Amino acid sequence: MLSISPFYRLRLPGPTAVPERVRQAIALPVLNHRGPEFRAVLGRAEELIKPVLGTTNPVLFFASSGTGAMEASLVNVVAPGERVLVCIHGQFGDRFAAIAQSIGAEVDQLQFEWGTAIDPAVVAAKLKTADYRAVVVIHNESSTGIYSDLAALGKIVRDTPALLIADSVSGLGGLEMRQDEWGVDIVVSSSQKALMCPPGVGIASVSAKAWDIVNRETKMPRFYWDFRKAKKSIEANETPFTTPVSLMAGLVEALEMMHAEGLDNVLARHRKLSVRLREGCNALGLATFGKSNQLSTTVVALAVPEPLNGGDIVKRMYERHKTVIAGSRNKMQGRVIRIGTMGFFTDGDIATDLLHLEATLADLGWPVKAARA
Repeated sequence: MLSISPFYRLRLPGPTAVPERVRQAIALPVLNHRGPEFRAVLGRAEELIKPVLGTTNPVLFFASSGTGAMEASLVNVVAPGERVLVCIHGQFGDRFAAIAQSIGAEVDQLQFEWGTAIDPAVVAAKLKTADYRAVVVIHNESSTGIYSDLAALGKIVRDTPALLIADSVSGLGGLEMRQDEWGVDIVVSSSQKALMCPPGVGIASVSAKAWDIVNRETKMPRFYWDFRKAKKSIEANETPFTTPVSLMAGLVEALEMMHAEGLDNVLARHRKLSVRLREGCNALGLATFGKSNQLSTTVVALAVPEPLNGGDIVKRMYERHKTVIAGSRNKMQGRVIRIGTMGFFTDGDIATDLLHLEATLADLGWPVKAARA
């Protein structure tokens, strides 16, 4: 049997620690994915997640990672040769652009400096230069710790033929989402971050405006990801293909926990504790990465000062304390570390993060006391 240290602490920007209540729900007997028991689970999941999304739309569930949900959002509305505007201010904007290119879309990229937010005025100006099927954004760019102003972007896109597609994989459940009010046409997310579950459930919510495009008879390359199949099935509390039934039971339990805490309280906890961690890290001499005041409430990104290397901090945190944080696997490798502030975490987790980080920095020769003075 696999042995895990009892001191192991998962503090990544996803996947995240799973509450015991959720793990117990996942461990219940596996259900028939076409049976009445699972239909009740699926119906309850949709009922509970709609307020988290801020929508009255049907919510679709897939057996997938967040990247699968991202691809699903594109293959259902973008035919080969149609033009897409992808706004990039971090690693996952790059990924969305790569997915769009892979399905044959004509992709225009709006590049923003990593560590800054998407500028709605720049997006508005670009929309006037071409006819776009979709404007694609990352709600919460977990590679940089910066979120996007979806309300402002929604105002810009709402009255155009384009659809606004938002990846909220690392935002939903920890960062405010008002899909219908803000005019976001497709929101995609997944289970393993602020929703407090293991990886494996992809989520999509689709507006009426977007359904008009989804229902076109075009040669878009979709079968498994076909939203039309998923919508028809969800009306009967089913999914078109085999569902991760145990993970869905866990998701229902996680959503029940969030509603019991109160959705406003959940968001307030994320705001409060992300600020506490960020300020504590700043006091240790690790500056907040980036130049934006749109700082994520679900991930704290920190600039690593010379001569330190982010990879060394990550490695030492794990080897000495069994605390697992993230570096960067992109052009910021070695320059940034990231700690998740999403899902099931408390003041005690933040205090432990800071204790372990202080000891790690001291081990690596960083003058912690001088930085505090």
